[in-house]
Amino acid sequence: MKKICHTLILLFFTISPILAADEATGSIKGKIIDAQTKEAIEFANVSISSPTNGQIIKGAITDPSGTFIISNVAEGSYTLSVSFIGYSTLTRKITLTSKTKTLNLKQIALSEDSKVMSEVEVVGQKSQMKFEIDKKVFNVDQNIAATGGSASDVLTNIPSVEVDNEGEVSLRGNSSVTVWINGKASGLSADNRGEILEQMPAESIEKIEVITNPSAKFSPEGTAGIINIVLKEDRKAGYYGSIQGGYDTEGGGNASGNINYSSGKLDAYANIGYRKRKNEGGGYSYRDNIANRTFLNQQTESENNGGNLFTRMGATWHITRGNHLSLNGMGMFGDRKGNSTIRYVSGARDNLVPDFNRSRATKSDNDMNMMNFDFGYKHDFSDNSNIDLTVSHSRFKMDNQSIYDQLTRYTDESREPESVYQRQQNNMRHKNWEIQMDYTNQLDKNSKIEAGYKGTLSRENSPVETYSGTTASDMTLDEQLYNHFYYNQDIHALYFTYGGRWNQLGYQAGLRGEYSKISTRSLTFGETKHDATPYKDDYFSLFPSLFLSYELPGNNELQINYTRRISRPWGGRLNPFKNITDATNISFGNPELTPEFSNAFELNYLKNWENHMLSFSGYYRTTHDVIEGISYLQGEVMYSTSENVAKSQSAGVEVVVKNKLFKNILDLTTTVNCFYYKLDGFSYMMEGVDQPITGEGDKDFSWNAKMIANVMLPYSISLQVTGSYNAKKVIAQGYRKANYTLDAGLRKSFFNKKLSLSVNARDLLDSRKWHTITSGSGFEQDAKNWRGGRKIGFTLTYSFGNMRARPNKDKRYEKGGDNMMYQDDME
Repeated sequence: MKKICHTLILLFFTISPILAADEATGSIKGKIIDAQTKEAIEFANVSISSPTNGQIIKGAITDPSGTFIISNVAEGSYTLSVSFIGYSTLTRKITLTSKTKTLNLKQIALSEDSKVMSEVEVVGQKSQMKFEIDKKVFNVDQNIAATGGSASDVLTNIPSVEVDNEGEVSLRGNSSVTVWINGKASGLSADNRGEILEQMPAESIEKIEVITNPSAKFSPEGTAGIINIVLKEDRKAGYYGSIQGGYDTEGGGNASGNINYSSGKLDAYANIGYRKRKNEGGGYSYRDNIANRTFLNQQTESENNGGNLFTRMGATWHITRGNHLSLNGMGMFGDRKGNSTIRYVSGARDNLVPDFNRSRATKSDNDMNMMNFDFGYKHDFSDNSNIDLTVSHSRFKMDNQSIYDQLTRYTDESREPESVYQRQQNNMRHKNWEIQMDYTNQLDKNSKIEAGYKGTLSRENSPVETYSGTTASDMTLDEQLYNHFYYNQDIHALYFTYGGRWNQLGYQAGLRGEYSKISTRSLTFGETKHDATPYKDDYFSLFPSLFLSYELPGNNELQINYTRRISRPWGGRLNPFKNITDATNISFGNPELTPEFSNAFELNYLKNWENHMLSFSGYYRTTHDVIEGISYLQGEVMYSTSENVAKSQSAGVEVVVKNKLFKNILDLTTTVNCFYYKLDGFSYMMEGVDQPITGEGDKDFSWNAKMIANVMLPYSISLQVTGSYNAKKVIAQGYRKANYTLDAGLRKSFFNKKLSLSVNARDLLDSRKWHTITSGSGFEQDAKNWRGGRKIGFTLTYSFGNMRARPNKDKRYEKGGDNMMYQDDME
């Protein structure tokens, strides 16, 4: 596979200049909209034919914004035809001359054909993933395998995205990624997003956008890019909704309902859902303590269950044509209970009889709630310029109580068994305000400016109290294990971008400036907030971006871009408090961590055919002050923390191929990501440790692949199979072994698609496990862990409502001849 990856990289950078050298004869573009609602129409068919014999010459399909482009068209006169199920077909005469390099038809409006609407039955399946030059868009309603699951389940089925056993999300093999909800943080942080994504129901998600190299308009947080979770908030005219219920073989279940209403003046939505979760997990760790010639082996068993209520509601009031007010709210309330047992065996490597056996039982009870509210106002100065203001506030609360019951028995009968009983209360309070104002002005059809401000004010407050003893009755407050952590982060940003087009060349340049102010306090027992000296870090950073694209003949496009990005350490990595969940594996944070800074380059090539799509993305990224987890051994205890250890480089090629085969019965999406990663060696001297913590420099050529197959079967049955493979990958102080997964799902529709039944199987091969090999000063360790396993779920969905209702015509719009509408904007 490595040879194939090397060949792909060489081929990509070889053919790109050749493709760019071709010249197009001319092109035709436009935007298809609904004549009454003014909404874009996706998947409309656009074709040009000979006016003499009617023979079709070329064609295209509109994208999510309703736009289309037909490239490499010779000079002459044609008949343009636009059609879509449920609308009257539109035809018009057009002419492409030598003076018109690109014929821009602006907006083209289609009128609904009510007769067709009542007679046509659509047989087909919406594409699960749409690929655009700057992002991938994943339609969640087509992800049958994740029906009844969580947002984490959805993310595991998205190309280039991985979710590990702890809920950590990575993109293209890099865990420094930003996750948003509806384009905003919405209360998500690296401290809590694993919990929230695990509890967020998949049925509340409309689509997921993956942006690997965002422009200066977007936050530069996350060196790997942005994953934006877009929740359902349809704006179709009329009222409609659905109710859903499901059950899985592990004892979990879900139930939800939603309702939507839309008219010319008001758009409103509301949904509520409950999800119950149950899963079992486990793992093992074999540690060889080379320095003192001892070993420590452990086996882990765990069981988790819980339930949460997820609710959303919102409305947009169109006061006038140019003024819009919106108010949205989201809440999540639930709990998670867990029981785990770790069994240890330790002794001398040369002795057949271990020195001791230890068992440590943990019982945890976690209550969580999250709320987010946002207010929005948008003013349209004209069809070409507007200002958009959003103010949002989020609160996250998590109360966790854990009880640890540990018993150690020694082989030496002269030593009495030792008991340790501990109760730890760990509470987290997180508040966040976001203020964002964006200004957009389409100066003319070929140039556009965007500018704005974003302020983020975050406050985190996390007290921890621990009581220790030999039994529950003799516990007292353990002053050594008391901690109260405060984390404040303020970020103020200004950005400006300018973009345009000159013939086939598109361009955009931008600059973002951010001032960051960070303060942390970690209080020990007896200290007050004013006693502890805070650790502060204030800095200003610039983040430039540059995007260039070139339209090639035959539906080809080439793009090159550059951005600078940042990854700030999150609260858990900064808190120096030591976690005692596992007494032989203690983790703690480092308050002196500094941000990672990355320079990212991408070269993208996209080619579309009628039933096929091919994309190459070549990327290169350098990162300074890489934050990595490091481990060191003291006696029999392994300590783990984080440090800015070194510099890394990564480069690779991501290939995406989409194929519609056998008259659209089979839809295949295949992604292969081949990447090279190099991490420099490091030597770090930690306070209180006798010798430096070292890590040898390492480099690796790795790859991963994912294939999603959607099949339309007879009797309105849809089949979906998702398979993925992750090759061996280098990590700090070791590597992670290869793993693979397979998910599948079936969906059957009844009663004109008002009722549907989904059956999905998660982790069919019971292979979703993580196996790592690490080594450091005086130790070698082999560890494997897993969560959940094979699971089959059943979900029933009923849809209702008047999907065909339309608002009254807006008298401010005028319709031209042949239903053709013209405006100056081409957004």
